[in-house]
Amino acid sequence: MSRFAERFAALRERGEGALIPFITAGDPDLATTEALIPTLEAAGADAIELGVPFSDPIAEGPTIQKSSERALASGTTLRQILQLVKQVRPKVDIPIVLMGYANPFFTMGEKAFAAAAAEVGVDGVIVPDLPPEEGADFYAALEAAGVDPVLLAAPTTTPERLALLAGRSRGFLYYVALTGVTGARAQVAVDLEAGVRRARDLAGVPVCVGFGISTPEQVADIRRFADGVVVGSALIDRLDAEADLAGRLGAASDFIASLKGPLRG
Repeated sequence: MSRFAERFAALRERGEGALIPFITAGDPDLATTEALIPTLEAAGADAIELGVPFSDPIAEGPTIQKSSERALASGTTLRQILQLVKQVRPKVDIPIVLMGYANPFFTMGEKAFAAAAAEVGVDGVIVPDLPPEEGADFYAALEAAGVDPVLLAAPTTTPERLALLAGRSRGFLYYVALTGVTGARAQVAVDLEAGVRRARDLAGVPVCVGFGISTPEQVADIRRFADGVVVGSALIDRLDAEADLAGRLGAASDFIASLKGPLRG
């Protein structure tokens, strides 16, 4: 059984929803990322979404774009991120999913990356700019290596395509809460619940909602109809406001604990 399957099974048994924080690897440096991952787990994270910095992150709003720029400026590469996962894997039990754009993965080579990701303990991969039709060989290589390809659905996804995505996603299905790019929002879309419920009816894996989620109140609302939430920009904003590592770790711990509370019980 995969780490994702084990984690979601444990959450169902406890009646909890999943909390998946997103951070960009190498922002502002890899040492900070290495310290953050176990801190996030200790504060209540059920998985970690680790961003692979890229020069043209088309799905991202200003907060994650800037974090990607900082990571690239510090010299962060995909191979360094894989080495980082190898270093932290013995320290954390929760799943680690890499979120990145197709170019770095393809540059490394589809099968070579899949094998390397599996070897270091990566549990899943999200590629926003690679639909399943164009990425069939890449996603097959991931599955063959035991790494879950996590696909994305959106409010604009047609019923036919939603069925395809729900059937092919592994680990969980990532449901995008809004049309547009990432970034904290004051409120979630009014039609979000209906879309997520449709996805859950079709999916053989849990459905987690991301993009724009920033408060415990939003998390509590989404928990009524989703299996979990993904929170990125709101966390990165808090990290970026701190001047040193101790401040970042404290801010991360407090914020994650506040979000996990509504997902329990």
